[in-house]
Amino acid sequence: MNLGVLTSLNKDVKENIRKVAEMGFYHCQLKCWNSAFLTAEYAEAVNSACKEYGVTVTAFWCGWDGGYSYWNFYEGPLTLGLVPREYRAERTRMLLKGSDFAKLIGVTDVVTHVGFLPENPLSTEYDEICTLLRFICTKLKAKEQYFLFETGQETPITLLRTIETVGTGNCGINLDPANLLLYGKANPVDAVGIFGKYVRGVHAKDGKYPTDGRHLGKEYPIGEGLVNFPRLIPALKDAGFDGSLTIEREISGDQQIKDIEAAKDYLEKLI
Repeated sequence: MNLGVLTSLNKDVKENIRKVAEMGFYHCQLKCWNSAFLTAEYAEAVNSACKEYGVTVTAFWCGWDGGYSYWNFYEGPLTLGLVPREYRAERTRMLLKGSDFAKLIGVTDVVTHVGFLPENPLSTEYDEICTLLRFICTKLKAKEQYFLFETGQETPITLLRTIETVGTGNCGINLDPANLLLYGKANPVDAVGIFGKYVRGVHAKDGKYPTDGRHLGKEYPIGEGLVNFPRLIPALKDAGFDGSLTIEREISGDQQIKDIEAAKDYLEKLI
């Protein structure tokens, strides 16, 4: 098990990767929310920077640049991920383009938020999203890639059921333990007991449960939230996970750097 950090694919990607190395990391996940950067030119920039600074990209996190995105419990199910029908086609195209980009930089794991997966396995909505995911996963499998669900917007058992239903053999999970809390879905340690064998990546992030029915819970610096990392890391090891804990801190500025550095010190003692 090793430590990494999340960084961005944008016009400053070379500088972003340099900063990854400067902070003492040799692994990172690369995230992108703008399809304009999914080009061969930027892939070459990533490959060049990674070679220069000795950094390995462990997963490509592909967002979307189409439609609205509301990160709450009311508009969220209508606007997030691949679940909303009106955004599904456009976001699928970007995800497949992101898969092509990941291939150019030698990355096998492609991650995204699928959205609020339907709880009822007998519903039309569940059947539709599983059919779409099977199509996406089949495309990625032809390129020897894995499709990873970012956790949070669904219960662990719903995610497990969906992976089993899709059934292509190349579905995995990018476990964000804080998201499970922020969305009020599960205790992260318990979740590993449900779907641990599918975990291929982890976001090291902390947070607390929601305190009202409309808004998500709040993110906190690692060690200040309710994610029990001293129990979570052994649980991941017991489930066979030996990849990267990728530190994510969803703020900006100097405080983000300080929190990432503090998280690195905290997690190094645990792994």
